[in-house]
Amino acid sequence: MHEVTGMPGFSRRGILKAFAASAVVAAPNYANAAGFLRGGGDIRRLRMYSGRTGERLDMIYWIDGEYIKDSVKEIHHFMRDWRTDQIKSIDLRTLDIMAAAHNLMDVNEPYMLLSGYRSPQTNAMLRSRSRGVAKNSLHMKGQAADLRLNSRSVNQMAKAALACHAGGVGRYSRSDFVHMDCGPVRSWGA
Repeated sequence: MHEVTGMPGFSRRGILKAFAASAVVAAPNYANAAGFLRGGGDIRRLRMYSGRTGERLDMIYWIDGEYIKDSVKEIHHFMRDWRTDQIKSIDLRTLDIMAAAHNLMDVNEPYMLLSGYRSPQTNAMLRSRSRGVAKNSLHMKGQAADLRLNSRSVNQMAKAALACHAGGVGRYSRSDFVHMDCGPVRSWGA
């Protein structure tokens, strides 16, 4: 994991203050703003865990307008297809939507990652078991994530993701998760 406190010129408290101050302002265009607040102390962070692998991630992946290559690489690995152990680069816009929505909900709880990247084999298997799996799912392109929070409802999570105006948001209330992707802006589900 990337330790913030070991970085020269950054204190943990200073980074968190900058992040909290910019998160709400940044959220509506988070995924579409290349270089948002360049030099202004912008920090983006993802906190997740996987019940499938037992892995946890707490990662700052963007500071002052720059993605941190090693952090992003670790996120790609975390969001791999756990069934096949295949890794695909996750679209940075999806990471930004996830981070922005998380900040809008003002929670410390990490996301539970249900599905990030899906290999074509995994997608076909899931599709054979459920009508809710798209044939050309954005999961196969590394552009989507299915997420859950115990402390927020599906509707609360979906509203936060929709406030980003940056991609697709699916409500899966019966299965208790929200789909977020960086595709066209749209929403579905109840």
